[in-house]
Amino acid sequence: MPSDLLSTVLLIAGGIFFLAGTLGLLRFPDVYTRLHALTKADNVGLGLVVAGLALQAESLATAGKLLLIWLLVLLAGASVAHLVAATARQRGIKLWKQ
Repeated sequence: MPSDLLSTVLLIAGGIFFLAGTLGLLRFPDVYTRLHALTKADNVGLGLVVAGLALQAESLATAGKLLLIWLLVLLAGASVAHLVAATARQRGIKLWKQ
């Protein structure tokens, strides 16, 4: 039963990080800060969700598959964020200055 409680806490914390990333997307002023909010918060959020699900996994193989999915999403997210930022810079989108 303690793993159920820890799993619940991890899943809720992951959801909070996803919510924070979404708020950053909506509230931050430019494409670069929005990318930062999304990549950081969503990667941590997914890591917490994967950890919570891995605790409930029936086998070590299932937990390993969840970890592999998280690692692939980390790689894909970083690659896509880099491409979006590079394209924004090529198009002349300036950094936000206060």
